[in-house]
Amino acid sequence: MIIRKASCHDAAPIAACLLLAMEEIIYKLTGLNDRRQAERFLYHFAMKEGNQYSFENCWVAERGTEVVAAVNVYDGALLRSLRQPILDYLKSEFNRDAQPEDETAAGEFYIDSLGVKQGYQGKGIGTEMLKFLTDEFVTRRHQTLGLLVDPGNQSARSLYQKLGFRLRDHLTFMGKEMEHLQLEPF
Repeated sequence: MIIRKASCHDAAPIAACLLLAMEEIIYKLTGLNDRRQAERFLYHFAMKEGNQYSFENCWVAERGTEVVAAVNVYDGALLRSLRQPILDYLKSEFNRDAQPEDETAAGEFYIDSLGVKQGYQGKGIGTEMLKFLTDEFVTRRHQTLGLLVDPGNQSARSLYQKLGFRLRDHLTFMGKEMEHLQLEPF
């Protein structure tokens, strides 16, 4: 398996993988309840520059020539500027005036979403991507990584803690209480 920086040509698999991780959130944001429309929404942004879900902020895992996973990670200090094109699009295309809470802030690179294609889940690909991000951001760049986890998702929470992430605080995101975990450089 190869993990590499995504390109605009990866927009379709990025959209499919990220939707697996954030389907409920996309439905809430857009007001849609249709998987295909939600994936088109993410594809629209994955292929463009300068937004939260852009290929610029993604890494992909390949097996052979197939993208089997994608992770979206960006500088928390840029959240609002990266989110604005999405909020503008929601207003113009869906007449939605969404104002989601900030899930990250300056001082961390934020792992927004990590999705592994069905058929490849449970094979350690997500874990390998998290280890890659830890090496890339924490070890090489000396940056803090952050993410949110549902307190009820014990398997994800255990994995993050096993990789060294520690609870920093609790946040509400999209009306749901979440745990904010971080992994800091040593």
